[in-house]
Amino acid sequence: MTSTALPSSPLARRSFLGLGLGAGAALALAACGGTTVAPSGSADAAGSSGTLKWGWALPTSWDPVFSSAGWDVHVLSLVYAGLTKLDESGKAVPALAASWKYDADGTRLTFTLRPGLAFEDGSPLDATAVKKSLDRGRTDPKSLVAPQLTQVKQVLAPDATTVVLELSSPDYQLPNLLAGKTGLVVNPKAFEVDAAALASKPAGAGPFSLVSYVQNSKAVLKRNPQYWDAGSIKLENFEVYPLPDAATVVSGLQSGQFDVAQIPGSQVEAAKAAGLEVQEIPSLVVAVLDVNTTKAPFDNPDVVEALKFAIDREALVKTQLFGHGEVNYQPFPKGYVGHDPGSEDLFRYDPDKARALLAKAGHPDGVDLTLTTTAAQGLPEQVQAQLKQVGIRANIEVIPAAQATQIVYVQHSKALFTDQFAGRDSAAQAFQVLFGEQGLMNPGRSTPPELAAAVKQVSRTPLDSPDYPKALQAATAVAVRTMPNVFLYSVPRLLARRRSVSAIPAFTVVQRFEGVKVG
Repeated sequence: MTSTALPSSPLARRSFLGLGLGAGAALALAACGGTTVAPSGSADAAGSSGTLKWGWALPTSWDPVFSSAGWDVHVLSLVYAGLTKLDESGKAVPALAASWKYDADGTRLTFTLRPGLAFEDGSPLDATAVKKSLDRGRTDPKSLVAPQLTQVKQVLAPDATTVVLELSSPDYQLPNLLAGKTGLVVNPKAFEVDAAALASKPAGAGPFSLVSYVQNSKAVLKRNPQYWDAGSIKLENFEVYPLPDAATVVSGLQSGQFDVAQIPGSQVEAAKAAGLEVQEIPSLVVAVLDVNTTKAPFDNPDVVEALKFAIDREALVKTQLFGHGEVNYQPFPKGYVGHDPGSEDLFRYDPDKARALLAKAGHPDGVDLTLTTTAAQGLPEQVQAQLKQVGIRANIEVIPAAQATQIVYVQHSKALFTDQFAGRDSAAQAFQVLFGEQGLMNPGRSTPPELAAAVKQVSRTPLDSPDYPKALQAATAVAVRTMPNVFLYSVPRLLARRRSVSAIPAFTVVQRFEGVKVG
């Protein structure tokens, strides 16, 4: 679901290239295989530095079980913590759990919690609380994270600091999966009393606590001294605002309305000229056209393929991102372990081939269709113009952003939709969301058997196995050749900040703020 863009310092680029390759071991926080790791963040919390005002996006819900947008994880991770988190290279490292260990056949995963953990209200965060939180996510009939936890047969809490996940089949993706929304631990004390209230009143154990919240306007947070890694949090207060308008974001930063904000590629030079610092952080975000193959004309595979060849992605990157991004034909960006070299340039712009495919599909004079979007200007208009060149007459239909998930991905009522996939903590989770039969962003709700088998092999392969890159890239190759998604380009996270704010850590997946100071 929709997300936003990113940057490119040499350091950030190196971190990104290490993503998933195990090269990010410099942090010495490896925990796979049961290595016990010393707690991090032992620095004292003194010197906390006031308030950081972040222009980003407010969540669709403060309840991670019902959050419906990929980008929500960035804000939810301010108020919740998981058993694991991802380091800057995208590798799972300890968080609430100090260590974890698989059994010999990969069907039993045991986490050992840090001692003395507590939720922000002071309630004990023990194994029983973790079990209740995970069980709610996997069993609530309306849970949006349940599809990622179907392989969990049961969760056990044999003692206060031990959490055991018994699995129906080997799944080595779980430490990464549980670093995201799926694994954020919610206080049972809150959902056992009034689960609905979590939509606006989070109850977690993250680095901050929510003080006040005005929907679509502002969230005010304060540092949580109960956080397991509170020593690494230097900000005393945090404010989150909706994504600023492109035309006013630079002035908003100059005036102090924001300290840090996501900016579009069109504003990078203006931000630098205004004396702001700009970071380009690689991300897993990819722009995509989601296609529903149960809707005409996409019930004909030749029309779907014609669409893929009709798009001039290089022109889109130049115009929509001002060059801050890369053409991409697959769900993973270059440098990520799942990026398949054999799928680069798979659907390179070829208008003649697009026309021929349309004719083969029975549309020699072109075809009419509707392109649904949440904002007509920009990408939809450029795609519309490109499609016109091959005879695809696209009528642009605008729907409210707040209702897009319901209309497109729950009701499955639209044939073609412009979106951005925000990436996921686990590669298998990304496949499930994009291509799974229950995948939220798979409007056609069908998955070829060969793709399901390839993803199953990914989950069965330990992340540190030399076979893992091969298995993951093989699954990517199957996906881009069998699924209708039209991937367009990778989108970096472009952050502009006032000079009074220290550098923002280049976390590729979830943006966090350890060590960040203001003024």
